[in-house]
Amino acid sequence: MPLIASCHCGASRIELPHAPLSASECNCSYCARTGAIWGYFEPGEMKILSEDADKIYCVSGSLNRHHFCGHCGMQTWGDSPDWASVYNMDGTSKTGDPTAVPTARIHAVNLRLVDDLDWSKLTVEKIDGRNNW
Repeated sequence: MPLIASCHCGASRIELPHAPLSASECNCSYCARTGAIWGYFEPGEMKILSEDADKIYCVSGSLNRHHFCGHCGMQTWGDSPDWASVYNMDGTSKTGDPTAVPTARIHAVNLRLVDDLDWSKLTVEKIDGRNNW
């Protein structure tokens, strides 16, 4: 059953095909300020229902793109390299190359914007992004 993530004013809406398989809460300088809990989806899995309200803030050049509602300012989703494919949660490289940048991308939706999410069925992993990357 699809879920809908919606910003505070309702202008930004995202349809998710299913509840996320994994979620994380990061304490990096950006995520700690947004308060988001991220659910991960492959590119093409989610459907943006209201692109006219979508605004983008880029961190690290254009590698990490943070999307937010241009009306109410809510952090809605992110588009970034799939860092988990080449780095462990403690920031160490899975391949032995500490400068690796993944070619695959991943989308992360702010799960706090989903009203019908059953949080009891979801484990949220704490990520120490402030100290590990």
